[in-house]
Amino acid sequence: MADVKTYDMTGKETGTMTLDDGIFGVKVNEHLIHMAVLQYLANHRQGTQKAKTRSEVRGGGRKPWRQKGTGHARQGSTRAPQWRHGGVVFAPVPRDYSFKMNKKEKRIALKSALTSRVEAEKLIVLDELKIDEYKTKEVKKVLDALKVGKALIVLDSLDKKAIISARNLPDVATCQADSINTYDIMKYSTVVATKAAIEKIQEVYA
Repeated sequence: MADVKTYDMTGKETGTMTLDDGIFGVKVNEHLIHMAVLQYLANHRQGTQKAKTRSEVRGGGRKPWRQKGTGHARQGSTRAPQWRHGGVVFAPVPRDYSFKMNKKEKRIALKSALTSRVEAEKLIVLDELKIDEYKTKEVKKVLDALKVGKALIVLDSLDKKAIISARNLPDVATCQADSINTYDIMKYSTVVATKAAIEKIQEVYA
């Protein structure tokens, strides 16, 4: 069992918390982390790019000149790719970039990502995160006290004041413990989680 230090909102050390090795102490599988990040990005691609091929461009139904005797190269249509306003060769069409990973692979990737943050000492556990007002400076004050810049704040429940207060910070994101994902863990250099959030992660992903 790994132990991590716990802090209050002023950045003062308050004790330690024991983490479940089945989630925060697994063997890091870099390949599955890479696949999970790739899947997240691919699944968010719109894939709506489109250009017209020669069969879709308007016009060009008539042969521009006879086959022989003009001195020109033979042409069948003014909408062939070599003509101005012609179609595009191998034009891009709407497509789905998403692919699937099985549940076991996703879970291993998530546990590997969390373990990597523990090993790098980039997991900070807060006793609690209580924001009384809808003010960005309140969240900024807590992160400055913890000496954290780019951070993923993990909450145990839907805390609107914390979420709205943090969303104006360009290098900070928030998520709930039961919807945490590998991409966000790897994107942000530090994970800041409350004790209740850690307990919920251990409960959900055990």
